[in-house]
Amino acid sequence: MKRLLIGISTAASLLATGAFAADLAVKQPVYTKAPVYVEPVFDWTGFYVGGNVGYSWGRSSDTSTLTNAAGTVLLTTSDKSNLDGVVGGGQIGYNWQMQNWLFGFEADIQGTGEKGSRAFTYAPVGFFAAVPAPTPFVLEQKIEWFGTVRGRVGVLATPKVLLYATGGLAYGEVQSNETIGVTPVTFSNSDTRVGWTVGAGIEGAIGGNWTAKLEYLYVDLGTVNNTFTVSPSTNLSSYSSHITDNILRAGVNYKFGGPVVARY
Repeated sequence: MKRLLIGISTAASLLATGAFAADLAVKQPVYTKAPVYVEPVFDWTGFYVGGNVGYSWGRSSDTSTLTNAAGTVLLTTSDKSNLDGVVGGGQIGYNWQMQNWLFGFEADIQGTGEKGSRAFTYAPVGFFAAVPAPTPFVLEQKIEWFGTVRGRVGVLATPKVLLYATGGLAYGEVQSNETIGVTPVTFSNSDTRVGWTVGAGIEGAIGGNWTAKLEYLYVDLGTVNNTFTVSPSTNLSSYSSHITDNILRAGVNYKFGGPVVARY
């Protein structure tokens, strides 16, 4: 009997110990890693569209000539005039991001208020002067619009800040009006020219799919020229103007595709 009781006690003790151990195992807390917020990384690759506004300091480097019917030069004068004004327009482009480098292209079209003028006077001398009195000339010029098609190469100073250089094709329309005489007679001409441009800028992500940029461009539209017959005489008035431009503008872009979440 005593052996039986000892056996039962031993079995009961083993069962109790196993149940207690199982209970402890069930009730042990399970530790997990706390969730970590991962900030989205701005991905520059993709198409974008945007708008811009700024100011431009243009320049017309002009040489004007007055000749008679026989081809004799009566007057030659050279000077510069400023073609300054507000510019504004839109742009579209595409970027490829390769680690910290960016390659892309951009095209834009701009309307402008750039205009300026210069005046000079033909004052004949000599006993046999063909024109009896000084004749005033005023050459007014305006850049009506211009556009560019450019490549862009840049480096990411930070994931959200881009420093870039840009350059390529430029084209635009220059309107020229020359007014001649005390009783003014005006001759007009419009010329669309193709030239080149180069510049640099900084662009940064400002939230969501939006970026903002500040950009400088130098534009060379080449030379515009024309010749008018000064009626009722047969004298010919000619101008030849080299048109350049310095543009500083700010803009915003919307990039299609959005930022991506970094995964580690």
